[in-house]
Amino acid sequence: MTEDAPSTPVQRAFRLLEHIAAGGTTTNFSEIARATGINRVTATRLLAELENAGMVERSPGGGHRAAMPLLALAARVLADETLVSMSERALEELGRRLGLSAYLVVLDGTDAVYLRRHLPDQPLVSNITTGSRVPAHLTTPGRVLLAGLTPAERDTWLGQAPLTTVDGSPLPAAELAETLDGVAERGFDWSFSGYEAGIDSCAARVVDVGGTTVAALSVAGPSHLVGAADERRQQVRGAVTDAARALSDALRFAR
Repeated sequence: MTEDAPSTPVQRAFRLLEHIAAGGTTTNFSEIARATGINRVTATRLLAELENAGMVERSPGGGHRAAMPLLALAARVLADETLVSMSERALEELGRRLGLSAYLVVLDGTDAVYLRRHLPDQPLVSNITTGSRVPAHLTTPGRVLLAGLTPAERDTWLGQAPLTTVDGSPLPAAELAETLDGVAERGFDWSFSGYEAGIDSCAARVVDVGGTTVAALSVAGPSHLVGAADERRQQVRGAVTDAARALSDALRFAR
């Protein structure tokens, strides 16, 4: 990586902190330059300033690590955060990145409940709104949530839910179970006009510190803006899974 231009001191310090937090070495300045785009002289100065400010400290094994004042600051920021409040920023970024409606969805009984929604700067095309309840197996975020259940929980759910397709036709439990196994293996799910005609959707799971699926992030929009081209599908899937992973990481540190 070459050093960005323009790049402010704050941006360079943040890149260096990200490098340290990710376990990157600070003993090899060539590696710092390659990973962060910060030249050796600047990295040396920034490390000294961050040490003096109490943000990083020398690691017993060599190099640097985050110091307690920085950890305490992060803990205070996250202390009062909840899944819903943290998701606001994730949804906003996801919607801005893709130009699609973005949702936070949880499982409640047999339904997928849409708790939060971020709308793009274009006419709304989906009937899904904040507070909508939909049979979980009919939507991408719902199937992601069902795929995250334990085998016993899934069996209980299958025994309670009325299993029909969108048009009301019976849906064999074995067929749904096979679908959910595939979703569980992938960690995300797609729908192409599966629930609403002309609307495509992609969803990915959000997990807590124990690896339990606690929510799903999803996006939806007109088929020609979502799944019409392979490159666009890859972009959408990548953005949704990245956002879900980032929210999952944030939940690891929330109390």
